Amino acid sequence: MRSRTPCAHSGRTRLLHDLEGFSVVSAWKSSGSRPRRGEAVTGKLPRALLREFAAVLGSAHVLTGDATAGYVTDWTGGFTGHTPAVLRPRDTAEVAAVLALCTGAGVAVVPQGGNTGLVGGGVPRHGEVVLSVARLGGLGPVDADSGQVTDGAGQDLDFPILIASRGTATVGGAVATNAGGLRVLRYGPMRSQLRGIEAVLADGTVLSHLSGLVKDNTGYDYPALLAGSEGTLAVITAARLQLVPRLADPVTVIVGVSGPAEAHALARQALRTAGSLVSAEYFTQAGLDILTAHAGLAPPLRPPSPGYLLLEAAGPGADDELAALAADRPAAVGTGAAERARLWASRERHPEAAGFLGVPLKLDVAVPAAQWVRLASEVAGVVTAADPGAQVIVYGHIADGNLHVNVVPAAPADGRHEDAVFSFVASLGGSISAEHGIGALKARWLPLVRSAAELAVFARLRQAFDPAGTLNPHVLPR
Repeated sequence: MRSRTPCAHSGRTRLLHDLEGFSVVSAWKSSGSRPRRGEAVTGKLPRALLREFAAVLGSAHVLTGDATAGYVTDWTGGFTGHTPAVLRPRDTAEVAAVLALCTGAGVAVVPQGGNTGLVGGGVPRHGEVVLSVARLGGLGPVDADSGQVTDGAGQDLDFPILIASRGTATVGGAVATNAGGLRVLRYGPMRSQLRGIEAVLADGTVLSHLSGLVKDNTGYDYPALLAGSEGTLAVITAARLQLVPRLADPVTVIVGVSGPAEAHALARQALRTAGSLVSAEYFTQAGLDILTAHAGLAPPLRPPSPGYLLLEAAGPGADDELAALAADRPAAVGTGAAERARLWASRERHPEAAGFLGVPLKLDVAVPAAQWVRLASEVAGVVTAADPGAQVIVYGHIADGNLHVNVVPAAPADGRHEDAVFSFVASLGGSISAEHGIGALKARWLPLVRSAAELAVFARLRQAFDPAGTLNPHVLPR
């Protein structure tokens, strides 16, 4: 989705993307036989079905062969698949038409937006058809009374969710993965911004509830259910989103700290005393060293510190609040757009760091606040116990218990690294996915944090929404 609203980072209008990563997989066997109910399959598509797709979308928007290459590998390079076709609808009606065709033919579908997911949920790993929502657009007028706007799922937008992939991700994917990002402590994740949704079920049925009412107790809240569903229940084609006032006079500070314990204590103090706090982010000198060497990033402080806490606040008195928190610690302050962007680069470019060393495993996890210091302090040792040569870069959203654990393996990436990290996180009462979803990467470890009864309910929900098993059949239980 694209929305044009003032961007707090630059002080001028700017486009931001937000994430979409769904998939629909289905295959038509060469014999023409249909799969059993609830069991979509994959394979080569008959010419007759491709002609039907082209009749709906136009032949230019039914991609096959080499033209599908950009849709079958994820951003990290860690997940690659194959697809007989990429379908690129332009509106909800076309989404409904091609989904009805896919379900009727028993063809599995993987929905995909900006293809910026990090867990393989939007990659056709089993030969599914890819349904790209990148062409879905259409920004409705801003409702000034409610502070809301309706966006098409393939558009960019500028609103409270601020994620690393905002330059390429889509709104539908941000909803489907319940994206979080850099301002969750102030505004909450994507689910908190939803005021309505339009989506298409696997059989082509269109659900549309875009009234934007804050109070609406007329039944199940299916927009909230679709947030975090990873393209397994429906394809999101539009969303009504809550906007917020543009940040006034934002101030960014990077404080040098001795490590996770000091950073966490200072962040907790900021939450208690800085009423204007917007962001609290942690990163390390190890990550900065890589970015300095490979990306030419200038260090924010000299001499360097083992760890860093980035705080951002906005409004009257924000600079005084952050100055009081920094006290006599080494610190760098940014008030103008250029200064703030330079400081933010130290944190926002951290997702790139591990990629300079190899193909990384990107494991985003969360634990209760009381366990965050232990997680941040011990997780690298947990990884190297399983793979002594592995390199580990950590950073994260310290105020909401989230830590991104980026691992570049030395030993084969056979699950040992995920098993070590996720088992440790589960022992701390945490979640194996704070932001990115489960996808293909984390599926086998979901029972660590979800009970058998919960997994059974997941499967029953999928059966209710998609009895033919068309949508992203290899993601989440069904």
